[in-house]
Amino acid sequence: MAREGLVHKSRVVAGSVTAVEALCRELLEDVQQFGFDEDAVFGIHLAMEEAVLNAVKHGNGGDETRSVRVECRIGPDEFDISIADEGGGFNPDAVPDPRSEENLCKSSGRGVLLMRAYMDVVEYNEAGNCVHMIKYRSGRKPAE
Repeated sequence: MAREGLVHKSRVVAGSVTAVEALCRELLEDVQQFGFDEDAVFGIHLAMEEAVLNAVKHGNGGDETRSVRVECRIGPDEFDISIADEGGGFNPDAVPDPRSEENLCKSSGRGVLLMRAYMDVVEYNEAGNCVHMIKYRSGRKPAE
């Protein structure tokens, strides 16, 4: 049964894989309650997991004393999430394209590529330590 209204969650979690994975599971349950289809849930799951793991591993350098801040709004028409770490940030435009021949065997860049592939909006703050992503139920921003 699809939910009505809006869910807003704001969390600061320990910078550990276990903590961010638990939060991802909680948010995915909310997404499913709003009746997003299986493909949308899969894409949201993959993009969100990549973003939070990047925050823990790369942003916070695996330092579990640092935290990850997550702001999420889920409604009938969209999933909107921002994930920030305590690291110095990065330039997402400087990440090598993992599809290029010279990068095929490298492990970096795949997470950013997947987030961009599965979400309708992926944008970073100027510092590069916060990613904002949106998935629209229809695949595009609803008319206002």
